[in-house]
Amino acid sequence: MTTTHNLGFPRIGAKRELKFALEAYWKGESTRDSLKDLGAQLRQRHWQDQAGIDLVPVGDFSFYDQVLDTSFLLGNLPERVQGFHGDALDNYFRVARGRSAQTGEDHGACCGGVAAGEMTKWFDTNYHYIVPEFSASTEFRLDASRLLAQLAEAKAQGVKAKPVIVGPVTYLALGKAKDDSDKLELLPRLLPVYAQLLDALGAQGVEWVQIDEPLLVTELDAQWQHAFNTAYHQLKSCRVKVLLATYFGQLQDNKYLAANLPVAGLHVDAINGREDVLPLLSMLPPHKVLSLGVINGRNIWKTDLGAALDWLEPIAERLGERLWIAPSCSLLHVPVDLASEKKLDPDLQSWLAFALQKLDELRVLAAALNRGRDAVKEALSANRAALNSRRTSPRVHNPEVQAAVARISRQMGQRESGYGQRAAQQAAFLKLPAYPTTTIGSFPQTAEIRHARSEFKAGRLDEAGYAKAMKAEIERSVREQESLGLDVLVHGEAERNDMVEYFGEQLDGYAFSQFGWVQSYGSRCVKPPILFGDISRPRAMTVDWITYAQSLTRKPMKGMLTGPVTILNWSFVRDDQPRAASCRQLALAIRKEVLDLEKAGVRVIQIDEAALREGLPLRKSQWKEYLDWAVESFRITANGVRDQTQIHTHMCYSEFNDIIASIADMDADVITIETSRSDMELLDAFDSFNYPNEIGPGVYDIHSPNIPTQEHIVQLMRKAAQRIPAERLWVNPDCGLKTRQWAEVLPALRNMVSAAKVLRAAA
Repeated sequence: MTTTHNLGFPRIGAKRELKFALEAYWKGESTRDSLKDLGAQLRQRHWQDQAGIDLVPVGDFSFYDQVLDTSFLLGNLPERVQGFHGDALDNYFRVARGRSAQTGEDHGACCGGVAAGEMTKWFDTNYHYIVPEFSASTEFRLDASRLLAQLAEAKAQGVKAKPVIVGPVTYLALGKAKDDSDKLELLPRLLPVYAQLLDALGAQGVEWVQIDEPLLVTELDAQWQHAFNTAYHQLKSCRVKVLLATYFGQLQDNKYLAANLPVAGLHVDAINGREDVLPLLSMLPPHKVLSLGVINGRNIWKTDLGAALDWLEPIAERLGERLWIAPSCSLLHVPVDLASEKKLDPDLQSWLAFALQKLDELRVLAAALNRGRDAVKEALSANRAALNSRRTSPRVHNPEVQAAVARISRQMGQRESGYGQRAAQQAAFLKLPAYPTTTIGSFPQTAEIRHARSEFKAGRLDEAGYAKAMKAEIERSVREQESLGLDVLVHGEAERNDMVEYFGEQLDGYAFSQFGWVQSYGSRCVKPPILFGDISRPRAMTVDWITYAQSLTRKPMKGMLTGPVTILNWSFVRDDQPRAASCRQLALAIRKEVLDLEKAGVRVIQIDEAALREGLPLRKSQWKEYLDWAVESFRITANGVRDQTQIHTHMCYSEFNDIIASIADMDADVITIETSRSDMELLDAFDSFNYPNEIGPGVYDIHSPNIPTQEHIVQLMRKAAQRIPAERLWVNPDCGLKTRQWAEVLPALRNMVSAAKVLRAAA
């Protein structure tokens, strides 16, 4: 009999219950106990949702981030929060976001805000984790109370639980040494704590533990390969069976290593790494379980169940009870329930599967493998009909779009002149001071904005009334920026629900869910649009809003766009053509918007590519192909303008030191980047690379409620000036301000403008 299991379930709730509970707690509007009760309710509901799956994950629920949970599990707390008073949850949120609840902290005066932990992307996803911090003196101490409590809850509900933990080697790889120490030297201190944990789980009657080691799908040198052998040979005597889980990519040259680690089972991503599977069948010891991730945990298209069975049936015949099946990775990366969608086009909806539907697909595959296809023939027939409907739909393919892509020329990606000549013309036109100040685009999405949007969508506010409300918010943003003394203004993006969804709503080839939310980090959820067909832009999308904002001020107003690579990477993308083809279609659509903004008199245009790094393949050997078409797509979008028009781009929360040459090749006049949480560490790239254009290193961490001081901003900018000539530096936050409150934004930006004045005076 084939065993079914799940690697992880979305934690936010079908209606984003966790988001709202967290934000209420942080504001001091609810209690710690009510937050914990909500967490227990969600876990109970999610375990019920997974009924019928043989092994259900426990420990995948988190109040913020599973990697941060692991740091607390291992007693690896940053020194700046050690010894603080209050509940452990307070320290947890201090590391996550700089502070815990706004009110009600037992010792708020002495234990209020601290520097939040650095945040970066979880492998090649749009999920952000809190980076573990290490030093030569780091010690580990087990605190399994959270995991054991959740395990007890699951057992009380009759759940056949499979605890899920981040593996020791991946954990070390994900972290950063805050000194010059070697992270791998900590492995001998770390492994005894993992052994204690596994034995503690075994003592509670646990048979299987899932240990996630996605690092195995990356390129590993001899030291890290040796670390895997060391770790699992030391843990092999523990009293549980270990399922070692890899996902997001291919094992390739790590196949033999993974197959022969002394664990009871190995999970591989058979969506992204199917070519690994047949060789593994010959490499695996005869006692070892092979778990195949056959349902895509990263996208929302229905699985071709017939094709999956054609491939699986011979493997099931060969492995028998040693075959397990599962989604390819945790379902954290997809929405909860397609049944909640009441407004999607029925044909399109029939092509999709969210988390609950993916588990249904898993049950169908298991039933077919265990009892024969006739046992689920109706489900297989319905699946086949939906796939045929999508394959033949005229809504998917647009010959005009395909012809436009075929006409793309190299010249479309070239500016008229090099940066030096352009910069002189832009400086003469814009007349900006040294250390010019700006923001990244968005301002707070106030209750008034959300209310107007909700009323408009519900039909209780007409289009004219909505436009009036948004223009009032735009005017407020402009007046506040003028009062602050910012040099290049933005319109504040009041009309935008999301930096990707807003554009997708106005492009042909996109569809939208009502409740397709996924967690990006903490309480931040995004609702990726669904890219189902060929993309085109039927009309201008931003020009009216930007030109209205420009009419309110004599200062330069930035046009704000999301770039093609970010729109692609932050969408649920069609899987029936290469991603590069979809990206080029998006590039042509956004290029039209850029040219229309320029025609309307907008002379500063920002094209955000926050997700450029996120799309990198996990293996460096595959980077060039991706970067070639990603950079080409940006250049197609941006480079049709005249020399006098200044092109900005923005990137956040991505390690890009090792792709700095490709970023330079984008040839944006100004790039703004996140550097505040990493204390300007990202600028290390400029020690060895002479970045040619202008750059704005973010000096205000907008993901924390903490307000940066003028002195701190000056200090950060002086660090930047050691690597970048001062005449090419901008002063700006590290990301958009939509998630912050005006009461936080105004003093922070006031300090930022004051810091720029200090820097100018000292220049």
